[in-house]
Amino acid sequence: MKIAILDDYQDCVRHLDCFGLLADHQVKVFHNSARGVGQLAIRLAPFDALVLIRERTELPKALLQKLPNLKLISQTGKVSGHIDVAAATDCGITIVEGIGDPTAPAELTWALIMASARRIPQYVQHLREGQWQRSASDLQHNGLGTVLKGRTLGIWGYGKIGRIIAGYGKAFGMRVMVWGGDMSRAAASQDGYLVAESKQQFFAEADVLSLHLRLHDSTRGVVTAQDLALMKPTAIFVNTSRAELVASDASLPALQQGRPGFAAIDVYETEPLPHDAPLLRMENVLASPHLGYVEKDSYELYFRAAFQNIVDFAKGAPQHVLNPETMKN
Repeated sequence: MKIAILDDYQDCVRHLDCFGLLADHQVKVFHNSARGVGQLAIRLAPFDALVLIRERTELPKALLQKLPNLKLISQTGKVSGHIDVAAATDCGITIVEGIGDPTAPAELTWALIMASARRIPQYVQHLREGQWQRSASDLQHNGLGTVLKGRTLGIWGYGKIGRIIAGYGKAFGMRVMVWGGDMSRAAASQDGYLVAESKQQFFAEADVLSLHLRLHDSTRGVVTAQDLALMKPTAIFVNTSRAELVASDASLPALQQGRPGFAAIDVYETEPLPHDAPLLRMENVLASPHLGYVEKDSYELYFRAAFQNIVDFAKGAPQHVLNPETMKN
C-alpha cells in the first residue's frame, strides 16, 4: 500500500522501533502541514492509506471526496471530531482507531503546574539575560513563586487524566476540588475528594484550575469569560486538553485583566501556533507546543497500534474499525 504519515513535525516517526511494521509498504512521511482542501487534495491524492497524528490535520467531506484512491485512515489514538466519519463512510473509506495512555499528558500537566507556580521558565530566561532572581522584566511584575502545599487544586473532569492529577495534588498536600458532570462528581466524592457545590465556587476558590474534558458539542466554549473573571489574581489556569473548551477570545482579555493571574497552556485553536501570537508575548503565560502526548513511550504506543492496524487491513483482517459499514463489500 502507498501510505502517507502526516504532520510529523519533528521527523521522529521513522526512527521509532515500531516503524519496521511498515517495511513491506511504500511510505511517505510529511513533516509540515498543508493548509486548505486544495493543497491537501493534491498532496494526498496518490495514497491508499493515511496515518494521522492525533488531530493535526482535519479531513472534512470536501477533502475526502477528492481522494478516490484512499481506502484507509489509521488514527493514532481515538477519533475526536477532526474526521467527517459519515463522509468517509459514504466514500468507502475505512477508519481504524488506536489506543492511548493518560500518563504522558498527566505528567506534562503537572510539570506545567509546578513550573508555573514557581515561575521557573521566567527565572531561567532572565538568568540567561544576566538578571539574577528576576521573574519579570518589569520589577512591578517581579512576583515570587509559590508552593503548592495547602493550596486548592481545581480539576474539571474526573476521567483517566483527572484522576491522576488528583493523585498528584494529594501527594503534594493540596486541597483537591473536582467539578464536572454527575458521574465525575460522584466518582471524585467516592474517592475522598471535595466536590464543588457550583461552577462559580469552583472557579472562585481554585488556586490552580486544570481542564480535563473531552471536546464535543456540549463542552465547546464551556469555560466563559465570566468564569475566568471569578478567578483569583494569584490563580493559575491550566489547559492541556483542548483550546476550544474555552470560549473564543475569552483567555487573552482575562489574562490581560489579571484574572486569572497566570496561565499554562499546551493547546491552541490554530496549530502550529503562529510565532507572533499575543500569548507568546505575555509574561504571565507559560505556553508549550502541544506536548501532552509527544514523548517516546507514547509515540511507540500510538504508532505501533496505528501501524498494526494498517498491516491487519492489508492482510484482509481489519481490527478496531470505527465504521464497519465500509467492510461489507
